[in-house]
This record gives sequence, C-alpha cells and structure tokens, in this order.
Amino acid sequence: MQIYLPIAEIPVNIIMVLILGLLTGFLAGMFGIGGGFLATPFLIFIGIPPAVAVSTSTNQIISASISGLLGHLRKGNVDIKMGSYLVFGGFIGSSAGVSVFKFLQKTGYIDVTIALVYVIFLGLISIAMIRDSVRVIFQEKYGFNTENKEGKIVNKVLKIIDKMPYRLYFPKSGVIISPIVPVVLSCGIGILVALMGIGGGFLMIPAMVYLLRMPSGVVVGTSLFQIVFIASNATFLQAISNNNVDIVLASLMIVSSAIGAQIGTRTGYKVNANGMRAILATMLLGICIKMVFVLFSKPSNLFIVEILK
Repeated sequence: MQIYLPIAEIPVNIIMVLILGLLTGFLAGMFGIGGGFLATPFLIFIGIPPAVAVSTSTNQIISASISGLLGHLRKGNVDIKMGSYLVFGGFIGSSAGVSVFKFLQKTGYIDVTIALVYVIFLGLISIAMIRDSVRVIFQEKYGFNTENKEGKIVNKVLKIIDKMPYRLYFPKSGVIISPIVPVVLSCGIGILVALMGIGGGFLMIPAMVYLLRMPSGVVVGTSLFQIVFIASNATFLQAISNNNVDIVLASLMIVSSAIGAQIGTRTGYKVNANGMRAILATMLLGICIKMVFVLFSKPSNLFIVEILK
C-alpha cells in the first residue's frame, strides 16, 4: 500500500513507515532517547532525501518523547528543575544548528554532511557501548576487573565541574552542580538534533549519569523532558526556514511511535539493562556500516533535468 509524500516527492509503503515509527517509539520509551538515530538513517535507506529525513524525524521524535514522558511523569521520575536548564541550552544549540543546516543546504553539502556526521558519531558511540557492555559482562560472570581509562578521564572532568561557580541544589536528583554544565551539554546536543534529526538521548543519558551524576531513576524521564522541547524548537525552525518537514510522513510516524513509546516505557522496567544496551550498540554499529556504503556508493541518477515553471 503506497502513499505519496508531497515534500519528499516520492511514494512509500505505509506499513513500512508505521513499523519504523513503532520501533523508534519503543526505543524512546525504553532508553529515554528520541529514536531519531534509527529513524533518520532508515528513512534515507528507503529513498527519503536526507534533508527531509532529518527534519521529519525530529518532528516524530516529539510524539514518541511526549508519550514516553507521560509514563515517567506518572511515576514521578522527572527532574523538572534540571530539565529546564537542559531545555534552555538546547534551544540555543538547536537554533544554531538549524542555521548551519540552512547554510549547508544552500551550498549543496547537506547530504554528505549528514552521512559523515552519522558515520562518525554512530561509529564511536557503538564501539564505546559494545566495549562497555563486554566489560560489564566479564565483571559480572568472571569477576574480571578490567582497567577503565574512561573512568579516569571522567574523574578529571568531574574535578573541573566541581570547581565551577554558581552551584545550585537540584532536590529531585539530589545533586549540587553549576547550571553552566547542563546548559553547555544540552547546547551541543541541540546542534546535533538539528543536523542529525535525533533526540540526542543516547548522548545525553551517559552525560547525565556520569557528568551531572543524576540517579538512574530520574535520568530517562528528564532526558525525555528536554527532548520534547528541543525537538519542538528544531522542528518549528526547520519548517519555517528550510521547508523540509513532510507532514504526511511525520503523521504516519507520530501515530505509531506514540504507541511504541508506551510499550517501551513498560518494557524498560522488566528487561536486563546490560543486555539491551549491547543489542542497541550492535544496531548502531550496523547502521553506521550501512551509512558508509551509502556515502561511497554510486548514485542512481548522476543528474536530474527538471522543467522550471
């Protein structure tokens, strides 16, 4: 069953899009991520132009994140105060990211930039996650205590963070930290949201745990809280500045991702975290490898002739 997408200007299979939205929503609810790191590449793989895929994925992330956020709000697992600072920084970053996106689109480098950014970030993150999962498994099953160089680096960064001024107390998370830290972190995430069509949760979650030192019980809910507002800002700016948001495609994914997020939220409390993280890392690595082939493959059409009206 095919449906025509007016902005992407291609027909797509409705069932395929609905399944994709269901999957991204499920991951959003389970891991506290927007799911865009899966949605955007898969949309590109089925023929959606990269610029449209990025902008539309950001749009559907809002629905998936809101649905997942509601579940965490009911359980009281959201730090609103910390989330507000994350939203502030994310607004700055996403606004700057959309401006960069617009510049790259005008110069004709947006497609290759999106592919390169995905290859670099997904490659690094997936390898780091797989290595961390293997380390945890060996420690739990065999008692091996492998050296963790990343831990030493994090400790040095934490010492710098502890010396930063204007420290505030966040009662929900039970941490005392300078608000400059979450603002700077979310500013960087906001730029990636605009350029990659992601929610940024797969980067923000580790930062919230290791750098902001928030308890795991409020990390996922707070991550979804900031994703909702940052993705909304990026979507609005993409729509009015670049006209890349395909409302038909976004509507299909919004419906299915909202359902998937509710399922993912409930499932997240029942599954083994380390096992699921290993599966997620493997998926990321697979997408990275596929993006490399897309980046270096020969285009189907070397040029297109259009009649301008």
